[in-house]
Parts: sequence; structure tokens; C-alpha cells
Amino acid sequence: MNYFKIIFVIIFCFFSFIANGEDLNDKLTNKISKNIRCLVCQGQSVYDSQSDFAVSVKLVINRKIEEGYTEDQIYEYLKNQYGEWIVYEPEFNKRTFFLWLLPILVFFVGGWLIFKKIKFLKL
Repeated sequence: MNYFKIIFVIIFCFFSFIANGEDLNDKLTNKISKNIRCLVCQGQSVYDSQSDFAVSVKLVINRKIEEGYTEDQIYEYLKNQYGEWIVYEPEFNKRTFFLWLLPILVFFVGGWLIFKKIKFLKL
């Protein structure tokens, strides 16, 4: 009788590990697909879209995860296939330098203009 309990526990643990592994793959697939832009549906992520393109990209992401690719490697693969525009959060590099610094620049210029306007009105 004790053997049946031990075998039952081993089988239960085995299947729970398999289910947990698939759950981790699904979570990573969802995380990546939320940051990938659907090229067919304007303004939607691959996660939100049900277009043929989005479904195929989800399958590609899932296949790459099963092949052992890391998250960064999958992003690089997709950027090589479709260009950097496919990623919602672009990298900080010399080509996107102005894109990242523009909001800060606008904030400081706007603050300077407001300060000058207030100072001018006090005179």
C-alpha cells in the first residue's frame, strides 16, 4: 500500500512540473507578445490582435521559446525579420537617442518659457 502512495506522489509531482513548465512558456510568450506591434492592426499589440499575422508571430515566439531562445534573442530575431518598428519599447542607442531625450528637452524648454513668462509679467 505504501508503494502505491509513493508512486502516486511521484506521478503527481511529475505532471505538476510539466504543467508548470508549460505555464512559464505561456507567460513568457504573453510577455513578449504584449511588447510586439502587430503590423496588420494599427495600434494593437500581437497579444491583443487576432489577425493571421499576430497568430503566426505568437506561434513563432512559442517555437523559439521551446527551442531555448532567451527573451532578448527572440526580440533580436523579430527585429531582424521585421525591423525595429515591431518593438513597442525601442532600445536606447545612437539612432533612438533623440527619441528618448525629446520629452526631457520639451519639458525643460517649456519650463524655461513658463519661467520667462512669469518673470516678464512681474516686471
